[in-house]
Amino acid sequence: MITELESDGIETEAGAARKQRVSAVCLGVLLVLACAAAFVPQVHPEAKPKAFEPADIAWMLSASGLVLLMTPGLAFFYGGMVNKKSVISTLLQSFIALAVISMLWYVVGFSLAFGDSIGGFVGNPGTFFLFNHVGTAPHPRIAPNLPLVLFAAFQLKFAIITPALISGAFAERIRFWGYLLFISLFSLLIYCPLAHWTWHPDGFLFKWGVLDFAGGTVVHISAGFAALAGALALGRRQSHADGHQHVPPNVPFVLLGTGLLWFGWFGFNAGSALAANAVAVQAFFTTHMASAAAMLTWMLIEVVRGRRPSAVGAAVGAVVGLVAITPGAGYVSYGPALFIGVVAAAVSAFAIELKNRTTLDDTLDVFPCHGVGGIVGMILTAIFAKEGGLATTGSAVLLWKHLGALVFISAFTFSGSYLLYKFTNLLIPIRVNAENEAYGLDTTQHGETVLVS
Repeated sequence: MITELESDGIETEAGAARKQRVSAVCLGVLLVLACAAAFVPQVHPEAKPKAFEPADIAWMLSASGLVLLMTPGLAFFYGGMVNKKSVISTLLQSFIALAVISMLWYVVGFSLAFGDSIGGFVGNPGTFFLFNHVGTAPHPRIAPNLPLVLFAAFQLKFAIITPALISGAFAERIRFWGYLLFISLFSLLIYCPLAHWTWHPDGFLFKWGVLDFAGGTVVHISAGFAALAGALALGRRQSHADGHQHVPPNVPFVLLGTGLLWFGWFGFNAGSALAANAVAVQAFFTTHMASAAAMLTWMLIEVVRGRRPSAVGAAVGAVVGLVAITPGAGYVSYGPALFIGVVAAAVSAFAIELKNRTTLDDTLDVFPCHGVGGIVGMILTAIFAKEGGLATTGSAVLLWKHLGALVFISAFTFSGSYLLYKFTNLLIPIRVNAENEAYGLDTTQHGETVLVS
């Protein structure tokens, strides 16, 4: 096990020795992976000359970069909301996902998500193991108009940000090593199967006709329910139990993060068209309108409740709108997108009010914003989708399919994540002790601080 710091901030010798041993094992695994990647023979099929539209390649490279930018954006969004003693820890929990999930995706994650389907539930882990058979040539089924390696890189950015989203629920109280183990297990056992169900041509939800344009279920609902499970599994912060009101200490960080998220979300949603085409343009504009409407709605709700319009409220509202439009960005028109933003903001704001009346300590309201926002988006996608929507065609078939999928995905993600927290805790105690929580995670977990003496 990995020990904490003593209350005086000095690490015990036994704890330091255990950390060194664990780190040595991890370093050895990384060296083995590097050797396997360099020396094990692999096939990377190359595309024929002029196999692709240059505009599609340029757009998808740009979109991949935009989605990557969302993770640092999320780091600042979350980092501005936590107490000053845990800012670095919170920022790093997002940044470290860039490294950890990238390694897992290269080894087996991409195979589990998009490899040859095993019964419609998960990909064959050997299909693209160590990115074998992943090259600049297209794949006839999952990326016929793009280099497969570009498709894999684009999807990797979704896999990175999903566990980072979860971190907001247990901010200020999780051990760094426990966090790394949990996000690794979550990525392989929760995220990759969900991606396969929803986006692989043989995935059972895909074949059933469930619409998720850019990750309403795969990213946001899964992160929301995993966050809810995490808040329950780790328990309350002492400050929360004592009834201390939490006030975000660095609002400029929150606004900076929101701007980066909004900017990157255009790659998230419009990039999911997988081409520089009219669908990408539609997704681009619906994304913007939903976020703008949600931001304004959230601020007006604050005023109606007798409060002053806050910058943090505007930022949270904008993000909720982005979450809600994600599943339907390429399927709904502009007016419904505005409506989705308004409804999602209202429902999420109400969900936060309900949560605040309970003892649930979801530090940064991940479930009310991402979980509830994603649910609203999936339901309204089924109502307003141009093809199959209840309001556009009069048929309720798609709505019933979405409701059924939501129940199944929510149950799977919540129960699976809760078990993973418990399993992680058996290997590495995942919750810091009371002394270290009071001392702050920046110093106790990383030996760093933003405080100026």
